[in-house]
Amino acid sequence: MPGSPSTPLHPVRRRVAYGLVGFIVSLTGGLGNALVTANLQNLQGALGAYAVEVAWLPAAYVMTNVSMNLLLVKFRQEFGLRLFTEVFLVLYALVAFAHLFVNDLSSAIAVRAAHGMTGAALTSLGLYYTLQAFPAAHRMKGLAVALGLSSLALPLARLLPASLLEVAEWRGLSLFELGLTLLALGCVLLLKLPPGDRYKTFEKTDFLTFMLFAPGMALLCAVLALGRTVWWFEAPWLGWSLAGAIVLLTAALYLEHHRQNPLINTRWWGSADMLRLFLVMVLVRIVLSEQSVGAVGFLQALGMSNDQMRPMFAAVLAGTAAGIVTSALTIHPQRLTAPLVVALLAMMAGALIDVGATAQTRAVQMLGSQFLLAFGSTLFLAPALISRMGAVIAQPRNLVSFSVLFGISQNLGGLLGSALLGTVQTVREKFHSSQIAEQLSQLEPLVTARLQGGATAYGRVLADPVLRGAQGRSALAATATREANVLAYNDVFLLIAAIAAATLLFVLCHALWARMNRPPT
Repeated sequence: MPGSPSTPLHPVRRRVAYGLVGFIVSLTGGLGNALVTANLQNLQGALGAYAVEVAWLPAAYVMTNVSMNLLLVKFRQEFGLRLFTEVFLVLYALVAFAHLFVNDLSSAIAVRAAHGMTGAALTSLGLYYTLQAFPAAHRMKGLAVALGLSSLALPLARLLPASLLEVAEWRGLSLFELGLTLLALGCVLLLKLPPGDRYKTFEKTDFLTFMLFAPGMALLCAVLALGRTVWWFEAPWLGWSLAGAIVLLTAALYLEHHRQNPLINTRWWGSADMLRLFLVMVLVRIVLSEQSVGAVGFLQALGMSNDQMRPMFAAVLAGTAAGIVTSALTIHPQRLTAPLVVALLAMMAGALIDVGATAQTRAVQMLGSQFLLAFGSTLFLAPALISRMGAVIAQPRNLVSFSVLFGISQNLGGLLGSALLGTVQTVREKFHSSQIAEQLSQLEPLVTARLQGGATAYGRVLADPVLRGAQGRSALAATATREANVLAYNDVFLLIAAIAAATLLFVLCHALWARMNRPPT
């Protein structure tokens, strides 16, 4: 492929070295943002920011990450992999170093935006290094491994003890990220990728498209990332941002549609196969939001911290690793539907297991469900992409279009999933709260007894009976709110299972249709 390294025969020791470097680079590209996401509440206190303000940190990463493949693919093709590697890893190291001097929210957001740009480059770089570790006969297995490695970042970030990152007002996080970046830089300078072909690819109109497409996607990401926090109908800037995104993206796609050598092949994007792939990838990303918005949000609503959820994150890490290994061992270009079906069944089962959660549910009760979700996510990814890889190899000019489509499906799918599930949880919590409140009549003996019990608990510290009664009512209201949240999260888990089931049905119907219309051999 243009812009990719050549694939000569390597001795075994060099293949092992390429595999290790690929793992380090892939982890470096995703772990920085994962650490911020996993410790967002703690960073909020360190930066002295409100919840709405600190939500811009992960949003800024996605806003820049989602559009970078428009230019990165052509950068590799024209200037070569060596310059590509050195420029972006050095830039990443400089950004990580600058993060040590972040003292306010605005500079932290700028650093996260820079990380989004360099993170997109490191994802591709990690994939190329990992592929070098596999001989030609097993290169498809290498692709399955390379695609799954970036999924390890978030569970690893949540497993790291917060005490290791709390040095000097959370600058320990930046130090860790800088150290990992320098390690990756040293690795790629010592072990270089084989050279590849270089072509003259950039055109002036490419930058005009980027100047329209990138801010349009950034505005859309901002709406999806912040909508449920500031609430969709309460903040006027959400409407203006969405309108701006529609105008900018429409202009970019119109320009590309009428270009002779487009960055984005809109006709190819509009084909049935590409639309089907995009829909399935987005639906799966929505399902996978169960881990961040569903399970983690549910346990946080019950008052648990990352340290208390560590067994669950270990199960997620194990499931991710198991999915990568299973995908690599079973991937076959002629049998791509079966792993998709198994992956969707695993994700649907994981969501259904969580539907029965109660206020007594703890992280250890969610190990099985989160293992299944993580396993299904990494098992699904490689077959879904490889099913359309042949079309890219046949028409290399569509590589940019394919890379951008994949990036959009992963980034926007994740944001859309978080926005959808978070909104459903909020709406259903209000509904269940109203239903529970209707039953809390003081004419009911059980309610009266609960109020008296709550008031009695404060008898040793409050002599005033009126204050004791107010505390009893407050305790009962807090319990009602907690139970409403539990019921709302159960609704979210059920919705996730329904989306997984609908995606499974869609995949099966398409596979059956393709088999019925297959020409006779």
